[in-house]
Amino acid sequence: MSDLTQLLRRDLPASIVVFLIAIPLSLGIAAASGAPLLAGLVAAVVGGIVAGALGGAPLQVSGPAAGLTVIVAGTVAEFGFAGTAAVVAVAGLVQIVLGASRLGRAALALSPAVVHGMLAGIGLVIALSQVHVMLGGAPQSSAWHNLIDLPGQIAAHHGAAALLGALTVGILIIWPRLVKISLLPAALVAVVSMTALATAMGADVERVRLPDEPLAGLIRPAWPDAPLREITVAVLTIAIVASVESLLSAVAVDRMHDGPRADLNRELVAQGVANTTCGLLGGLPVTGVIVRSSTNVAAGARTRASAIMHGLWIAAFVLLFADLLETIPMAVLAAVLIVVGLRLVSLAQIRTYARHRELPTYLITALGVVCTDLLTGVALGMITAATLILWRLTRSDIRRVERAPGSWLVTINGTLSFVESARLSRELHALPPGQAVDLELHLDYLDHGAFETIKDWRSGYERAGGSVTIREVHDSWFHQATSGRLGGGKRTPRLVGSWSRWQDMDQQRRDAMAVGIAEFERNVAPLVRPQLADLARDGQRPQQLFITCADSRVVPNLITASGPGDLFCVRNIGNIVPAHGSGDTSVGAAVEYAVDILGVTTITVCGHSGCGAVRALMNGAAGPGSSLGAWLDLSTVRFSDVTDEERCCADNVLQQLTNLRTYPTVRAAESAGRLRLAGMYFDLAEARMYELDPLHDPRPVAAQPAA
Repeated sequence: MSDLTQLLRRDLPASIVVFLIAIPLSLGIAAASGAPLLAGLVAAVVGGIVAGALGGAPLQVSGPAAGLTVIVAGTVAEFGFAGTAAVVAVAGLVQIVLGASRLGRAALALSPAVVHGMLAGIGLVIALSQVHVMLGGAPQSSAWHNLIDLPGQIAAHHGAAALLGALTVGILIIWPRLVKISLLPAALVAVVSMTALATAMGADVERVRLPDEPLAGLIRPAWPDAPLREITVAVLTIAIVASVESLLSAVAVDRMHDGPRADLNRELVAQGVANTTCGLLGGLPVTGVIVRSSTNVAAGARTRASAIMHGLWIAAFVLLFADLLETIPMAVLAAVLIVVGLRLVSLAQIRTYARHRELPTYLITALGVVCTDLLTGVALGMITAATLILWRLTRSDIRRVERAPGSWLVTINGTLSFVESARLSRELHALPPGQAVDLELHLDYLDHGAFETIKDWRSGYERAGGSVTIREVHDSWFHQATSGRLGGGKRTPRLVGSWSRWQDMDQQRRDAMAVGIAEFERNVAPLVRPQLADLARDGQRPQQLFITCADSRVVPNLITASGPGDLFCVRNIGNIVPAHGSGDTSVGAAVEYAVDILGVTTITVCGHSGCGAVRALMNGAAGPGSSLGAWLDLSTVRFSDVTDEERCCADNVLQQLTNLRTYPTVRAAESAGRLRLAGMYFDLAEARMYELDPLHDPRPVAAQPAA
């Protein structure tokens, strides 16, 4: 599809859909912020054109956001709107500096529970203020006062404004469930229909007011007459909240499409340029907005042209059809904002944070924003998140199980520090004396205080006639502490270390296979079970056939960082592929199955340093008449230099690639461009993989490391 065709078929219709949603939302957000309504439209235009053209997230749509409403309202109340415009312009400069410093991803370090709790609190504040407007009243100065006055507002006599607002809410809720046409978004239908109804009724309600000459009505920024400290706080608050909201939105939009991924630093610079421009033109601050962005993706947008065109449509509409906008009742816009605000409180997110035990952070942040102010609420949320992290880091799970009369198993999981020493001592001393105790440690960390607690208890317990066996599964914290090396040296993860290594660490001789299986079922199986269940249901679709040596030191999934379902493996002595028609069919059957049935796109033959099979071929050690000798003869390799073991290993791999091409199914797939053959060499000592180039010097050390 050509660029022009894609623009006309995809981006143009999507831009119209987003434009239709942006108009009522921009007006409503400006009204809720206590700013001139034109400021919301200016922000929508600048966000679409400037952020859309410069941004690092091509399908993200920027504009005035509900998440900044509370902040902007407070800034307008403190500095006036001209002062707020100046603050927005400077906040944009701060964002540019952050993006240019490549700190885009640093904003994502903030706990999502705090961010979403903040947005939920903002949503509640918006809803509590706008419900008064919808009912024909006026919002109070704080969310708390709005909540206190709400019963009286509901009980009061209401006229046409309340009716229009209630009908608007009904349309916004019901319409998306009944109609799936993207060109008729619920917000547009609600605003247009209720405006028409108000006009037909001749309702005496407050309506949108715009300057007669929009361009002449732009408010110029003016530096606030306020202490520098207060201005700095306002600038940083807008810059940080706008940045976090934009970057979170960009990450979320990335998950909705298969196009180019977002460049977060570029996106942050673009948001800064847009906000500086907004401030200079008298507009509200902008962010990447998930509602408009998700609509843009769902409507079929493919490039940034959609976001840019939506800004152009808004500018044209404001300049040419401002009279139509002035017929919209403010109660209708308030109703739109109520629904938008309440949707910031996501039940799905609440359930997610409850499952992850982060609900206290979410709730405290949200309630803090509602009951105090945004900065205090976010600070309370961050303190809560840090407290929960510290609590979890210092907690361990201690379980005692009597396996048989006189035999106990004590399992300790997690982090074991001095903070837990009292509970640890209490649990251990609760064991009956004179028993055989297996103490199994699954520790992420063991400090000296907890180590001394275990050590002292074991000494006393064994003096009293009991026996204690300490087994470590993940890391050798206790063993290192016993050797005086706690905290020193490098540790090998359990999934990488060999059985013998872990037997030595556990200081006992045990059935290595049984221990490995138990470790898998206890700690690895829960992680891979969903993936294995999918593979069991859907069948395997590996990306490549991986032919390598049976040498126990070569672990294909380890050296390729692959997992279940990625590699279809064939292992044999010397990674040999007998030529087609040689008499051996086992490898040939695997090759044909991989290419014809599984549809692999790559066949890799991987040799390795110190290969015993290659050494036997070099030295003629496998004599005639033996099974090993007969097998090695199938290699058909001719060495270029029998004194150079590395070159011989490479020669063997390249010969097996030649043998692969004797199979008709391989030749056909390679000729059709469906299959690629690759030769690899793994250096055991370096733990490094090299790709072999048959057209140049085949020595592995001369090749470039594989990507």
